[in-house]
Amino acid sequence: MTKQTYIPPKHIVSAATIVINDQQEILLIKGPRRGWEMPGGQVEEGESLKDAAIRETKEESGIDVEIVSFCGVFQNVKRSICNTLFLAKPVGGEPTTSPESLEVAFFPIEEGLKLVTHQNFRERIEHCLNVGEQPFYVEF
Repeated sequence: MTKQTYIPPKHIVSAATIVINDQQEILLIKGPRRGWEMPGGQVEEGESLKDAAIRETKEESGIDVEIVSFCGVFQNVKRSICNTLFLAKPVGGEPTTSPESLEVAFFPIEEGLKLVTHQNFRERIEHCLNVGEQPFYVEF
């Protein structure tokens, strides 16, 4: 009988924020590969989803946020990626670019939605803005 070595699953978990300010504007970053999108990224080992969303938003945009609510999950089944989404409000910081963001800005929501053209990112934002659809689970 051969001893089998345990191989952990190779899933990626990410956390993103839909940040809305008091003027009802949405925070977007312009990434080098995907264009305009919401800030977010991979959850690190030992980090909560909420803390990852806060950290990634700060790293990519310069904006400090407070999580308002958990919105839902988009799961890319074929690529084993689980994207968690949170609604947040800005509480400090200044829009600042990073290696992951060529531009950072707040936009009126409708204008911002028109800028988001990559895959299902716009759909993610729309789900987060529609409280009646939360919490949601979307697989693709």
